Amino acid sequence: MAGFERGATKELSCDGVSLLRIAREVGTPAYVYSRALIEENFRRFDDAFASVPHLVCYAMKANGSLAIVKALAALGAGVDVVSGGELRAAMECGIPAERIVFSGVGKTDKEILLGAELQILAFNAESERELAKIDEIAGSLGRTARVALRVNPDIDSGSHPYIATGLKHNKFGIDLGTARRLFAQADRFAHVRFTGIQAHIGSQIFEPAPLAQTARELAALARELAAAGTPLETLDLGGGVGVGETEEKSLSPEAYAAAVLPEVSGTSLRLLIEPGRSIVARAGALLTRVLYLKESLGRHFVVTDAAMNDLLRPALYSASHPIEPVVPRGEPFTADIVGPVCESGDFFVRDGVIDRPDEGDLLAIRNVGAYGFAMSSNYNFRPRTVEVLVENGAFRVTRRRESYEDMVRLERE
Repeated sequence: MAGFERGATKELSCDGVSLLRIAREVGTPAYVYSRALIEENFRRFDDAFASVPHLVCYAMKANGSLAIVKALAALGAGVDVVSGGELRAAMECGIPAERIVFSGVGKTDKEILLGAELQILAFNAESERELAKIDEIAGSLGRTARVALRVNPDIDSGSHPYIATGLKHNKFGIDLGTARRLFAQADRFAHVRFTGIQAHIGSQIFEPAPLAQTARELAALARELAAAGTPLETLDLGGGVGVGETEEKSLSPEAYAAAVLPEVSGTSLRLLIEPGRSIVARAGALLTRVLYLKESLGRHFVVTDAAMNDLLRPALYSASHPIEPVVPRGEPFTADIVGPVCESGDFFVRDGVIDRPDEGDLLAIRNVGAYGFAMSSNYNFRPRTVEVLVENGAFRVTRRRESYEDMVRLERE
């Protein structure tokens, strides 16, 4: 299987390429991605839904690396974008407009104009006011915009409150009653063509039941609309497939498809799915160097050169990421693994068990291919780190490490 593994020497590598070598050549911190595992994960989703017309729309917000999006474009992927910048980047990477859906609760006039000009596959519209805005802007261009209504089915995904999106108190989507009314009033929107319905109830969903229930609700609404004379083209099930620390603890594409496909049988609609994290998360690692070992009143700290500005998820969501030495040494001990930023929230794990490293040793923070670099910042005036893609037995830098000059360029006259 592609990805990160240990060979006979016990050194951790990525698709056979030494992580020690990568760190020596590009420095640390460094994000490293396995192209082979990303492609394998995409193909598993594509194959799992092969029995029905479908399109796998990679949720680009998980990781917008142009190199990764280009690789997925070559496999025939679509994308789910949530900003005008992502839309432009997707087009630059070779994703055609007819494979792009545009989500997000706060699309600006400029973003709607761009999507309407390009004639994307669909806007996933989140409110009645947004529908009116899309209608107005498309009309100013003399065009008709394709729209799928994002419905909020009030289903508990069981995920962290910050990444649950399908309950009635969340900001996302339109309740089912309002959706029915808007479809019935389709003539109000002369420059909008209703082509589908969409729902996304949250992220990190490990049990298939909420996803199956969502598919059942959408399919029932689609059948109801068809009977009322409003046939649709697409049924967009969103994303949310959970990624655990290991493959065995994750919800597999095959199990996901097995849960939802029976619920939509007989609709004859093209299925859209929007996996993001589940394609890239386990394909990425953050390499970091140990700066110091510290003990205070019996508590141990491993201080690294990576920080919360490089990987925010532990501080933001209390997210757990496996951390291991690239070259094992020493006896296991319990420590907090922390960064150098002046925040108590700057940690990667508390009371984690890890082989006691020496100063200068290399650690790998695993499963960070999603929402790792994508959420990084220049907090504490720290440059965003380098990104590396491993492919075909070699590696290349796909995004160079920022310099001080990069960080201050826009402030200089």
